[in-house]
Amino acid sequence: MRDFTIASFNVKNLIGPDREYYRFQSYTPEEFAWKKDWLADQLLTMDADIVGFQEIFEEEALTEVIEEADARGAALNAAAIPDASRRYHKKAIFRKLAYRAYEDASLAFAPNAADAGIAGQRRPGVAILSRTGFAEEPEVIQDLDTPLTIPFHPLRGLEGGESGAFTLHRLSRPILKARIPVGDQVITVFNCHLKSKLGEYVTPEGAGFAPEQDLTRYDPLGRVMGSLRAATRRMAEAWVLRREILIELDAGHPVMALGDFNDGEHAVSSEIVTGEVPFRNYAWMLRHDARHHSDRYSAEEARRITEDVERVRLHSAEKLFVRKSLRDMVYTAAFGGNFESIDQIFLSRHFHPDHPGRIGEMDYFSVLNDHLTDGSHPEAPYNKLASDHGQIIAHMRLNDG
Repeated sequence: MRDFTIASFNVKNLIGPDREYYRFQSYTPEEFAWKKDWLADQLLTMDADIVGFQEIFEEEALTEVIEEADARGAALNAAAIPDASRRYHKKAIFRKLAYRAYEDASLAFAPNAADAGIAGQRRPGVAILSRTGFAEEPEVIQDLDTPLTIPFHPLRGLEGGESGAFTLHRLSRPILKARIPVGDQVITVFNCHLKSKLGEYVTPEGAGFAPEQDLTRYDPLGRVMGSLRAATRRMAEAWVLRREILIELDAGHPVMALGDFNDGEHAVSSEIVTGEVPFRNYAWMLRHDARHHSDRYSAEEARRITEDVERVRLHSAEKLFVRKSLRDMVYTAAFGGNFESIDQIFLSRHFHPDHPGRIGEMDYFSVLNDHLTDGSHPEAPYNKLASDHGQIIAHMRLNDG
């Protein structure tokens, strides 16, 4: 298979009926049937070879969605794809239109380590669906064997003083790493769902809730402290993902990182995941060990530094598409009148059109976002049953042999 598609799909709280996932939140059998219907229809439309799912509470509910999509795909093929008795059955359009079932596909589910199955206190995981299977057992990354400690350097003039540190023991949601065979290549795919922008508040011992959650005693400073905690955690999780990406790139493996990053492409957390953009010319830059105002990097050092930076960068599939198409209306989330892309597919330079050593590139990028409504109305019934994210699909083509 030279052509393949890879997609990211935040399904929004997928769990079976009559199962309370968050406090006082569950689906009636009718609501679950509606949600399954909608998700299956989206999956059928996407028809992607590799799909990274986020917000999966239970694997069984996802399996039901996949089976429903396959049933609809079979019915569609029976109605729209001609059999061999039709002289025109070999036309290329029918190969493009035919839905390929997931019955022989592989599904990997990574439950959340914080999910104890307690009603009203559930925590979602992630999953990857692959029509081409997995080259090896997928890996779940959530509890860190060695906690990540981020020390802060004393500001100038305060050397020797206490500057503090942030320590991360567990990611808010798992990262699922899968090595997937496509054609004669094996691609490492990371599916993630980084910490949301929702404020993270501390509940005092013995209290039923955090003070900042009591909106009748609105605490603006405490509320933004919750946002600060969430942002710090999200950036730390992005660093953990970046570390795993670098291990794969250093081993020479093509990489795709996708999912719900809960931040735009140019946010600090996203830039941590993708890596630095190289400076235009390091030969202009003052050396790190300069002893004189003219101590600059040499032309050879500048070339080597640029290559070291470029080798490990990831590139936004959306931005590669915008560059090709001149289109600028791609968004995957809407909240309070702000339409932005917080779901991304990032590609290593193995798929960049300007890289001489590329093994393939993206032909097209599509987003299903017509269903999105402004998230400032969270109680709207449709917002509960449909996803509050757009689905993104990168259409890839590998080089011949």
